[in-house]
Amino acid sequence: MNDTRIRPRDRDAIIQSLRAGVVPRSGQQHVQVGRVREVESLLRNLDSVADGGSTARFVIGEYGSGKTFFLNLVRAAALKKRLVTMHADLAPDRRLHATGGQARSLYAELARNTSTSAKPDGGALAGIVERFVSQALATAREQGTSPEHVIRQRMAELSELVGGYDFGTVVEAYWRGHDTGNEQLKIDAVRWLRGEFTTKTEARAALGVRTIVDDSSFYDQLKLLSRFVCMAGYTGLLVCLDEMVNLYKLTSAQARSANYEQILRIVNDSLQGISTHVGFLFGGTPEFLMDTRRGLYSYEALQSRLAENAFAANGLVDHSGPVLRLGNLTQEDFYILLTKLRHVHASGDPTQYLVPDAALHAFMRHCSQNIGDAYFRTPRTTIREFLNLLSVLEHNPGLPWEPLVGGVVLEAERNPDLAPLEPAAQDESRVDDELATFRL
Repeated sequence: MNDTRIRPRDRDAIIQSLRAGVVPRSGQQHVQVGRVREVESLLRNLDSVADGGSTARFVIGEYGSGKTFFLNLVRAAALKKRLVTMHADLAPDRRLHATGGQARSLYAELARNTSTSAKPDGGALAGIVERFVSQALATAREQGTSPEHVIRQRMAELSELVGGYDFGTVVEAYWRGHDTGNEQLKIDAVRWLRGEFTTKTEARAALGVRTIVDDSSFYDQLKLLSRFVCMAGYTGLLVCLDEMVNLYKLTSAQARSANYEQILRIVNDSLQGISTHVGFLFGGTPEFLMDTRRGLYSYEALQSRLAENAFAANGLVDHSGPVLRLGNLTQEDFYILLTKLRHVHASGDPTQYLVPDAALHAFMRHCSQNIGDAYFRTPRTTIREFLNLLSVLEHNPGLPWEPLVGGVVLEAERNPDLAPLEPAAQDESRVDDELATFRL
């Protein structure tokens, strides 16, 4: 085991997150195990985005299998490749397509969670605009022209895209605020870029533009941002959308189809090379993908595009398609994970380990006897219980570990997202005719 010490702040953040059943915001490298081929596949996609390409991948795994952790790991790798990342979880009030503000709400959440290598915890959008303006100033000095001319010239490149003219106008407004010391103008410009204006009247009064980021412009705004971050000196944009099961849970077939149509648009742009310097990662469960009544496979155009390689069966895999299924951790992977958790709990100091290797083997045997191989296929619960065990030992010095291992109570993970679907399924017959209108 590596003898590198772990800072107390990082150690506490990792442990508190995992004990709560959520993914730590940083430090994933300290507990990452397995899935090397899956990571390598997405790293190739990141290289493609940085080289001017585009990608849309669906990361599919069972509830509790580590999808969110995996997506965070890929985001961290993207930051190292000088991409800008955005991430958000879908929710009842956050969707890809809507008419009541839910798509704008999703965009605003993505904007708040915009990250760069210099600001990995979000809130980086203002810094990106500032960097663009600084580069425009440097270019203006080199060319002996005005910064306004340089900015207007560069923003003209976006005019071919939907919403590009107003996007450029807002960036110019930010420059005016920068040049005149008008902080409110800078704040308003960033607010517009974040999708925080709710009325066009308010945006026109503040910035002189006639549009705002709304439900209808969700995807177009992301395409504009992907171009803009490249102008600011980054290599591209990675958008991570997790908890896609919230679309699967929509009771209205019409609403689901409208959202799936938006996904189809993203997939088509990626496959056809229409988008540049942008990648999308969607995290979801097998039901979200394969259910032919409510999942992506209920939308025929998506089913044909996301169909998996028929030859990848009987243990054979293909990580190059749009759907990336997270392979199960092996028992060996899980043992390594326990050793890493023990190492993190001891702040990276092997002399402070609270349990010997024998305790790890005993814990795995206990898990296997209680919930079978689910303990390493969907490891969230077992990780939490192992850290709880270490916490008890930490706060009760001299307590033997053997009785504690035998007293650990475990249950296999159950996906609560599927519970309300049965009664909702009764609505299907009333909207089947609406569903048909969205087929391609």
